[in-house]
Amino acid sequence: MPDDLYQRYQNAHAAYRTHQADCTVCTDTSRCPTGQRLYESFARLQDAYLNRQRQQRR
Repeated sequence: MPDDLYQRYQNAHAAYRTHQADCTVCTDTSRCPTGQRLYESFARLQDAYLNRQRQQRR
């Protein structure tokens, strides 16, 4: 069974990268409001996934 949190984190990353590729405002250091929202969603999910991975290794 695929890991739901991992899938959500990967989907959020794909959504952010797709937006960044098409957005003329977003750069590596600044983002439009939509790009910022997508990036923050990706970062939160990535942090949650990595924290869970660390907890499972203990």
